[in-house]
Amino acid sequence: MNPHCTQFPDGRWHFQHGPMDIIIDAHGDADAVQAAHADAWRRFAGILGELVEELPFLRQPVGGQCLLRGAIARRMWKACQPYRRGFITPMAAVAGAVAQELIACYTRSGVSRAWVNNGGDIALHLTPGESLRIGLFADLARLDMDEVTGGVHIDGRFEVSSALPVRGVATSGWRGRSFSLGVADSVTVLARTAAQADAAATVIANAVDVVDARIRRSRACDLKDDTDLGEMRVTVDVPPLEPDVVRRALCAGLERAKALRAEGLIWSAALVCQKQWMTTSDTTAQRLQSCSGETQCGSVFA
Repeated sequence: MNPHCTQFPDGRWHFQHGPMDIIIDAHGDADAVQAAHADAWRRFAGILGELVEELPFLRQPVGGQCLLRGAIARRMWKACQPYRRGFITPMAAVAGAVAQELIACYTRSGVSRAWVNNGGDIALHLTPGESLRIGLFADLARLDMDEVTGGVHIDGRFEVSSALPVRGVATSGWRGRSFSLGVADSVTVLARTAAQADAAATVIANAVDVVDARIRRSRACDLKDDTDLGEMRVTVDVPPLEPDVVRRALCAGLERAKALRAEGLIWSAALVCQKQWMTTSDTTAQRLQSCSGETQCGSVFA
C-alpha cells in the first residue's frame, strides 16, 4: 500500500500509510503553512520504509548502547532508554517519535502553531504567546457511532501554552491500539517531546495494575504474531471492579507517574480507570471535569 493524503474541508490534513494514521493542523502565514505541509508529506512518504528496515532491532529490549541508524529509530530508543531496567523496546515510543519527526517540518518562520496527531500521540509546535486546547476522552469502550455522529463528549480539557515545557501528549491503556500490561482505561501524559510522552504513557499504564483473578490476560504472541512483547501476558478484558480495587490499581500507577515527574521525564499525567481518576498534581484541577461526574480521586496538570 502506498502512502496517501487527504485534505479536510477545514484545512486539516490526513496522512495514512500502513499503521500510521495521522491528522495535522497548522496556522500562520498561508505560504509558510503550505510549504510546511508539503515538507511534512515528503518526509512522511519514506518513514514506514525506514522503520521496517530496522524493525527486528526495534523489537529488541532497550539496552545500554544504541545500534539503530535512523533518526526516528534512535529517537524511539532514546525515549525508552530511561526505562531499560524493566522490559521495554523502542516500539513503545514509535507513534510519538513519528509525530515528533513531522512536527519539525512546521518549526519555521511564519507558522505560529501546529499539531501532529498520530493515533492519539501528539506533537506540538507553539510560538511565544500561542496555545492549544486538548480534550481528554477517557474510555474508548463508550465511543460508538451515536457519539461520533452526535458529537463526542469529552471527559476533560486542558490547555498547553507556549510557556509550558510541553510539546508532546500521549495516551496509553488496555483499550487502546497497543497492548498494555495494566488495567487503566487511559493514561494521558504531557512531556517535553511526543516520543518521551509516548514511552512514559506506556510505562505508567502498565503500572496501573492490581492482582485480581477476574482480569483476563493472554500471551501477546497469541494475539499478534509479530508483537515485540513475546510471551508477556497482556490485558484483554477488565470486568467491573469494586471501587477500592480500582483505587489500588490507580495508586500503583500514580506512584510510578510521580517518580517519573520527580526525575524530569514527564510534566504531568492523568490516570483513568472505571470512572475514577488520579493525577500528578493539584495545581489546575479546575481545568478538568471528573469522569462522568464520579468522585475525583486526584487532581490534574501542573
